Amino acid sequence: MSKRALKTYLSKMPKKALEEQILELYTKFPAVKTYYDFAFNPKEDKLIQEAKAKISNEYFPVRRKRPRARRSVAQKFIKHFIKLGVEPNLIADVMCYNLEIAQTFSMERNVADSFYKSMLNSFNEVIQFTVNQGVFPDFKTRIVKIYKETQQQRWPLEEDFSKALDIIE
Repeated sequence: MSKRALKTYLSKMPKKALEEQILELYTKFPAVKTYYDFAFNPKEDKLIQEAKAKISNEYFPVRRKRPRARRSVAQKFIKHFIKLGVEPNLIADVMCYNLEIAQTFSMERNVADSFYKSMLNSFNEVIQFTVNQGVFPDFKTRIVKIYKETQQQRWPLEEDFSKALDIIE
């Protein structure tokens, strides 16, 4: 069904039937429930803190012995926040936090080359996101600090991290 056909269908529906249909969607589909829960009570700070706790738990687990260090956990939160329409400053904060916690993790452990490659992807994404959303000036010092830490820890792909920063200048 096209958007136009949906608009026509919805405009012909009586208000009561439309309310019932929305309530049915709310109970049947978790994504709809999540959207409406966020739309009517956007506790963004709480969502961000929960995300940071779960990202931190990936690298420094509380209940299990071995860290998983999966970038995908942070990526799922970031995509979810973008879909919900969370403020760009908060999304960029989570993106930077993911890189910072990963850097802390890499100081204490030997990690595979694939880890550095995925962190490079995250670094590129945070730069693109902040520039596209117009919040880069708010995060410039934090991003440069992340870059300098990669240099200090002598991460592989140093040149690629440098190129990522060159894009903004």
